[in-house]
Amino acid sequence: MLYTDARGFGFTNTSAIVDKQSSDDALTGDFITSDQPIYFNVKVPEGRYEVTLTLGASNDGSATTVKAESRRLMLEDIHTTAGEVVKKTFLLDVRSPQISATERIKRKPREMVFNNWDNKLNLEFNGRKPCVSSVSITEMEDVPVIFLAGNSTVTDQEYEPWASWGQMLPRFLKPEIVVANFAESGETLRSFKAENRLTKILSEMNVGDYLFIEFAHNDQKPGGAHVEPFTTYKDELKYFINGAREKGGKPVLVTSMHRRNFDENGKIINTLDQYPEAMRQTAKEENVPLIDLNGMSKEFYEALGPEDSKKAFVHYPAGTFPAQEKPLADNTHFNPYGAYQLAKCIVQGIKEQQIDLVKFLIDDLPVYDPAKPDNFADFYWPQSLPASTVKPEGS
Repeated sequence: MLYTDARGFGFTNTSAIVDKQSSDDALTGDFITSDQPIYFNVKVPEGRYEVTLTLGASNDGSATTVKAESRRLMLEDIHTTAGEVVKKTFLLDVRSPQISATERIKRKPREMVFNNWDNKLNLEFNGRKPCVSSVSITEMEDVPVIFLAGNSTVTDQEYEPWASWGQMLPRFLKPEIVVANFAESGETLRSFKAENRLTKILSEMNVGDYLFIEFAHNDQKPGGAHVEPFTTYKDELKYFINGAREKGGKPVLVTSMHRRNFDENGKIINTLDQYPEAMRQTAKEENVPLIDLNGMSKEFYEALGPEDSKKAFVHYPAGTFPAQEKPLADNTHFNPYGAYQLAKCIVQGIKEQQIDLVKFLIDDLPVYDPAKPDNFADFYWPQSLPASTVKPEGS
């Protein structure tokens, strides 16, 4: 069944979907599969939802990756054996730009078509052989939230091959907490406030929720949103910190990752001036946990080296993606492999800083050493259908 507003649920691409039956069980005995990504939408109001999926049932096994909304990674490469059925659950944030009867987020024109803002709960079933038997969606109340405030390196990137650590983070969390990623490409501390994005976060924040704050790439540029590292940058960070604390929230500062810029000795050149150091100082002054993604990213890039580090960024020859006539060579924005490694850095930072958020991390996560990143050849990412050669705003 195709999605219609009148029906309120359905698929957006039924032509490639195959419906199969393995037994007479009404709930688990049949399933859908496809050799293309499957998109399923449900019209729901703004809120937090528990999504439980029944996967598998195929007589020759299955392998399913689930993304949601704007390509948030929720479940990674879930395998079943022949005839096996498994249930998997995650929590999902569905948002609206509305804050009150008279106030709303001032979105950019490009955001108007993003899945994050379409008043639907969007699921993508992807992988080597996705097999889905059932979908159960339940509205949840009073669940803890991790709010993300940041720029293009944090936001849910809508299109392949772009990605950020923020959209990879849900994969590492138990289904007891939800990520609400309000980051957007091109943002600065001041523009994030001016566009009411921080107001929206604070309007929803409850006691015990978290606010992760990562800005610097765009704040350092000349213009009306520019802030100096040891004065106005620190002042703006403290504004975010105080706003969260007034709501009973728990702020966490994240230093911005380096750009890919090597010297002749294969060492990273700092292009972020003193902004990471200013954030480190702010964390000490305000007694706020700090995840030093700046330091970890340096180890990560240098471990790969000047050439192989391109594999973590949007570096692709012409013709890799539809209508891509020119090579892509971006040394700021990440592809899924790079974003996934940085999300692992964030998780490791949570553990090292002993943030109480650690109780929400999935069990048995190994220690992650950015100086020994996962092998690129072993990384599997089933691409979503929407792709774009347009570079995200910000650099």
